[in-house]
Amino acid sequence: MQLIKRTMIFSGLIASLGFLCSFATHAEIQTPKVVDKIEVDKYVGKWYEIAHFPMYFQRKCVSDTTANYSINSDKTIAVINSCRTKKGETISSEGVGYPQNEGSSKLKVSFLPSGLRWIPFTKGDYWILRIDSNYRVALVGGPSHKYLWILSRDSNLDAATYQSYVQTARDYGYDVSKLVRTPQI
Repeated sequence: MQLIKRTMIFSGLIASLGFLCSFATHAEIQTPKVVDKIEVDKYVGKWYEIAHFPMYFQRKCVSDTTANYSINSDKTIAVINSCRTKKGETISSEGVGYPQNEGSSKLKVSFLPSGLRWIPFTKGDYWILRIDSNYRVALVGGPSHKYLWILSRDSNLDAATYQSYVQTARDYGYDVSKLVRTPQI
């Protein structure tokens, strides 16, 4: 009986400790906050990828990664992502961004063929976390901390601005040690 009582107390302590640890871990990971609003007509156009987290769907890209955005007639955002492969070929993919908030700073983006975009759970988060007032530099990520991009209207970004955007990502809980600079040739 004494052994059962000790086992129950020990199990209770372990469960409580696990609960508290999960709380502490959750508290350390900051949920990114999107900018309140973007002016979509200023955001559209060509952006150069300055840095990114490595992702499977960009595995063939070695340089010159860009994103071109335009507004569709239904107020969704057309996306064309391009990059250069190791063989020097340019590859691209087309997608659509669906605004998820009033300020259009949260999007769900799908790169599936248009006939398949209705399938649930096939759209990725595209959250604009920071953008300068001139729409020259942007930080894009999502709530999962799996994706992160630093984008610029210019193919190069000065070190101070880059570090400032890296710090914003760090403040939001991103593991910025995973950032990879994107060569723009």
